[in-house]
Amino acid sequence: MAKVLYITAHPHDDTQSYSMAVGKAFIDTYKQKNTSDEVIHLDLYKEGVPAIDTDVFSGWGKLQSGKGFEELSEQEKTKVSRLTELCDQFIAADKYVFVSPMWNFSFPPVLKAYIDSISIAGKTFKYTEEGPVGLLTDKKALHIQASGGVYSEGPAADIEMGHRYLKIIMNFLGVPSFEGLFVEGQAAMPDKAEQIKEDAIKRAKDLAHTF
Repeated sequence: MAKVLYITAHPHDDTQSYSMAVGKAFIDTYKQKNTSDEVIHLDLYKEGVPAIDTDVFSGWGKLQSGKGFEELSEQEKTKVSRLTELCDQFIAADKYVFVSPMWNFSFPPVLKAYIDSISIAGKTFKYTEEGPVGLLTDKKALHIQASGGVYSEGPAADIEMGHRYLKIIMNFLGVPSFEGLFVEGQAAMPDKAEQIKEDAIKRAKDLAHTF
C-alpha cells in the first residue's frame, strides 16, 4: 500500500479551475485503480501553512541552542509544530501530486510556503563535504499545472518558473521521478479552451493508471 499526498494550491475548485479539474480527474482515476492506497488531500488554502518568519527562526534557534520545547512562546510553539508536522507528513508519503495554476510565471505563494516547510536540512536533505544530498530517494512526484498561454515549450518556456522550480526542488530533495502534466493555451486560444481541458483530462486519466 502506498501513501499519496494530493497537494492543491488553488483557491477555486474543479468547477472553476482548469488545473483543479484535471487534478480531480487524475486523483479520482488513481483511487479507482489503486483501491488499497491511502490518498491524503492537502488543500494549501485551507490547511494553514506558516511562513518562515521571526517566530519560526526564534523557535528554531531556541531548540538548536538546547532549550526545551516548553520554553518557546505560544506563537513559536504553534508555528514550529505545524512546520514539523507538514515535513513529517511529506517524508512519510510515497508519492506526491502537486496541482497549481501558473500565476505571474510561477505558482501561488502558498505553495512556496509549503515547499519551505518540507525543505529541512537533516530531514529531507543533508549537507555533506561534496554538497547537499537529497534524502527522499524512494519517492515519485507529478505536477499538474494550468496556464493561459503555452509555456512548456517554445520561446515562452524560458520564462516559466513554476514547474521548473518545483523540478529543481524535487531533484534537490532526491526525488528520482518527477513528471509534468500541462493544461495550457486556453486563454490564448479561447475557441479551443474546452478541447484543451478535455485533452488534458484524458492524459491525466491515462497517467493515473501508471503513476
